[in-house]
Amino acid sequence: MRTPEQRERAVVLLVAAVQFVNILDFVMVMPMGPDFASAQGIPASKLGLIGGSYTAAAALSGLLGSFFLDRFDRRRALGVAMLGLVAGTAMGGLATGLHSLMAARIMAGLFGGPATSLSFSIIADVVPAQRRGTAMGIVMGAFSIASILGVPAGLEAARHLGWRAPFFGVAGLGACIAVCAVFFLPPLRGHLLLRKDNVSLTHLFRQRNVLLSWTMTLFVMAAGFSIIPNISAYVQYNLAYPRARLGLLYLYGGAVSFFATQAAGRLIDKFGSFRVGTIGTALLVFAIVGGFVLVPPLFPVAGIFVAFMLAMSFRNVSYNTLTTRVPQSNERARFMSIQSAVQHAASAAGAFTSSQILSELRGGILVGMDRVAFLAIGLTLTLPLFLFAVESAVKRREMPVPLALPELN
Repeated sequence: MRTPEQRERAVVLLVAAVQFVNILDFVMVMPMGPDFASAQGIPASKLGLIGGSYTAAAALSGLLGSFFLDRFDRRRALGVAMLGLVAGTAMGGLATGLHSLMAARIMAGLFGGPATSLSFSIIADVVPAQRRGTAMGIVMGAFSIASILGVPAGLEAARHLGWRAPFFGVAGLGACIAVCAVFFLPPLRGHLLLRKDNVSLTHLFRQRNVLLSWTMTLFVMAAGFSIIPNISAYVQYNLAYPRARLGLLYLYGGAVSFFATQAAGRLIDKFGSFRVGTIGTALLVFAIVGGFVLVPPLFPVAGIFVAFMLAMSFRNVSYNTLTTRVPQSNERARFMSIQSAVQHAASAAGAFTSSQILSELRGGILVGMDRVAFLAIGLTLTLPLFLFAVESAVKRREMPVPLALPELN
């Protein structure tokens, strides 16, 4: 018979598998951008619209999910979200141009957003706060594994079998993991027992720490996604990085990110999100300046990508772990749904803004990347302030209330 710690770890690993597919569906589209852009006649400067379509839809579904996700067993809700994500991913492989591809990404985003918020809610429900940094490091390590294994495999499949093949491959894998989640996750109804009639949205919006957490998410995600959708095109067209080696780039970056997320999770459990997140912020500013502002870059393309992924790992694990401590259990899925909505809306805003700033010359060379980089730096530098404010408030709330001493006569 398994111990509670073993059951906890099994849930964490299964949620990590769900997140692997969810993240792979999202991240593989960006490096493949130049492939389907040339095949479908899509301007490289407009690739941000495709990534933004997913995130805008995920933002909408996250907002809608805040009204009802806390009313269901998390296992069943996650199964439905994963099946919808699979359908949207498969539709991407059937796209015939910019508009149909955007429609497919909207479908995937409508279900991918709730899948993310449910995954984080499950981790927060199952794993105690003192071990949550390590658990979040494992779950967010799914991003690294997607980069190490999934993105290079997808890029090679696209190179040899055509750009549609990765969409169908990820859809098939997602269907298998969705079935596993439904059959092997235990029922997750503890939050239903703790519900107080109906926790209203106004209750959340009256909490200062909740608003700070959502604002932090807004700045963090807008910063990252002003740059991320354009990296593949920038290194290929501006820095002459060969397409055939693009998979290796994601392999190196993903390997570094995998170990960084595990280290970041353990460091957060020991030193807190503010300290670890501040280190990640400093590294990220250095990577953006060295890779996207200076011409020529401060270091080779592989160095740019590795530094960027390392910094993003420390930053993301820090702020995501902290935000799981903000809501109470009975309002967690509602909080996470709105958090997901803010996260994806900010990502869409960052991607759409960068597509408006950038233009391209003959051969796909992007103009204006330095302006996009300065925008990302300005937004990134706000993170330590938010981390300090939110972490301080959470610590005050979690402090045990001292027992009143009896008065002495």
